[in-house]
Amino acid sequence: MNNHLTNKLKTAEEAVALIKNGDSVFLQSAASTPTVLIDQLAERNDIDDLQIVSIHTEGSTPYASEKFEHKIKINTFFVGSNIREAVNEGRADYIPMFLSEIPMAFKNGIIPIDVALVQVSPPDIHGYCSLGVSVDVSNAAIHQAKIVIAQLNPNVPRTFGDGIIHVSKIDALVEVDIPLFQHAPKPISELHMCIGKHIAELVEDGATLQTGIGAIPDAALACLGNHKNLGMHTEMFSDGIIDLVEKGVLNGKLKKTFTEKIVTGFAIGSQKLYDYVHDNPLFEFRDTAFVNDTKNIRANPKVTAINSAIEVDIFGQVCADSIGPIQYSGVGGQMDFIRGAALSEGGKPIIALPSVTSRGKSKIVSTLAKGASVVTTRAHVHWIVTENGKVDLYGKNLRERAKAMIQIADPAHQEELEKAAYEILGEL
Repeated sequence: MNNHLTNKLKTAEEAVALIKNGDSVFLQSAASTPTVLIDQLAERNDIDDLQIVSIHTEGSTPYASEKFEHKIKINTFFVGSNIREAVNEGRADYIPMFLSEIPMAFKNGIIPIDVALVQVSPPDIHGYCSLGVSVDVSNAAIHQAKIVIAQLNPNVPRTFGDGIIHVSKIDALVEVDIPLFQHAPKPISELHMCIGKHIAELVEDGATLQTGIGAIPDAALACLGNHKNLGMHTEMFSDGIIDLVEKGVLNGKLKKTFTEKIVTGFAIGSQKLYDYVHDNPLFEFRDTAFVNDTKNIRANPKVTAINSAIEVDIFGQVCADSIGPIQYSGVGGQMDFIRGAALSEGGKPIIALPSVTSRGKSKIVSTLAKGASVVTTRAHVHWIVTENGKVDLYGKNLRERAKAMIQIADPAHQEELEKAAYEILGEL
C-alpha cells in the first residue's frame, strides 16, 4: 500500500463514524454496492435523521428495517427486489425521475448529497482509483459529496471514462476483498427467443444498440450474430454483448460518437464480464447525464433501443415500473432512449414483452391497471414486440393502434380485447 494512503485507511466502524446525523448518504449502484459500509452503518445505535439515496442496489438493505423506520428516510430512484417490500409498506420512498436528470438533481441540490459510500479499485501509481462497473449517477454523487468513503477492493475492475477518482478526494478507505455482485446469464426460453428473433429482424446493419439485462435483451443479442457493424450506446449492458464483440459484429465502426467504442453507464453480469471490461479501452463508462442525454443518443445512426414493459394498453401507453399501484422497479432510462432513438436518423424505439404473464393474464390490455403508472406515453411509442409479432404504432390513429395491438396479443385474449376496444371506440 502506498504511503500516501496510510492516513486514509480506517476500519469500517471508524469510516462510517464520519457520517453525522442529518446527513444525506448516497450508496453506489448495482454490482458495486458497498455492502461492508452499509452493514457497518446499520450497526450504529446512535443513528437519527439520516437520508439514504440510491438507484438500484444489490445485497441486503438493513437500513430499511423497522428498527430505523423513524430514524432513516430512504429515497430511491429504482425499486429493486431488495427494497421493494420496504417501499410498498411505506418504510421507504420512490422518486420517479429520468436517469438522465438524476445527476443534475444532485448538482442543483434538489437531492442533496453529503456523503457518498462507494467501492473503488486500488490506486494506480499516480494515485487514481476507478469506480469500476458503476459510474452511472455515482460519478455525480462523489462530486457533490462533502465526504467520500470508499471500500478499497482489488476485485473492482479498472474501467475507462468518467469513473476515475484520485485518492486525495477520498476521505476514508476501508480495505475489503469481496467479489462484486453477479448476475450470471440464464438459459433463454423458447418464448423469449421468439421475441428476440422479432427484435433482430428490426435491427439493421450499422445500428447503434441500447439494451439492458434480462431474458429479452439476452435473446435479442443472441439473434444478432449475422449482423454487421453494430455499435452500442447504452445505459447498461450484461454478458450478452461479449460474443458479438468477439465475432466482430459489435464493432462500432459506423458510430458518429465514440467510434469503435461501447459507451455505457454501468454493467452487471458474471465474473467473466467483469474480467472482460477490466483495463479494456473498448469500454467507455460515462456519467448518465452524458449517456442518457437524448442529444448524445440521437447523434448515432439507426439507434435501436430495446426496452421492456409490465403491460401496454391497446393505444400504446406503457407501464414499466409498477404493477397497478404496487411499485415494482423505476423509470430508469427508458424514456431517455425511446426519445433518443426516435430522433436518431433511422432509429427504432422498441418496447418488447411477452403477451401474457406467467399466470396467463394478458399483458396487452384495454386500459392499464388501476393505479398503474405510465413510463412511456402513447405519443412516444413506436414499435411493440411480443412473441406473436411486431407492430409500429407511430403515426397510427387510435383505431389503427387498437387493431395492431390486438394482433400481437395472445390469441386467447384477442376477442376480449376486441370487445373492450369496441366499447371505447365503436367499430374498429
